[in-house]
Amino acid sequence: MSDLVRSQDAAVAQVKDTAKIMIYSDDRATRAEVRTAVGRRPGKGAPTIEWFEAATEFGVTDLLEQENFDLLIFDGEAAKVGGMGLAKQVKDEVEGCPPVLLLIARPQDEWLGRWSLAEEMTTFPINPRDIQQKVTKLLGAK
Repeated sequence: MSDLVRSQDAAVAQVKDTAKIMIYSDDRATRAEVRTAVGRRPGKGAPTIEWFEAATEFGVTDLLEQENFDLLIFDGEAAKVGGMGLAKQVKDEVEGCPPVLLLIARPQDEWLGRWSLAEEMTTFPINPRDIQQKVTKLLGAK
């Protein structure tokens, strides 16, 4: 019986962990849409999310210097510095770079997402179930 209690306690403790996710988009509405679609806990066994936001390339680099993230979500359609190019740059330059989920406009842009070395992609409009499953997978939840 005590083993059962311990395993349940361990599962509860694992769920209480927090994952740090950065969302990059120049559009405040897109950042809000992603946060709303993913939610505080995207799936069973997934940790609670602590959100960080960046609206510029410089915001991304500053946050990467200050925090260790579990996941990066980049808007491939961001103006000035697109999320695809920024993802490629971060993957090439940041040692131990966390996984990247890329938001793309069209399924045909998937080849650009692969070029940027993003682990996962999802298209606009954001499908809450799809993005929750991909976030949960990338965070390594069981």
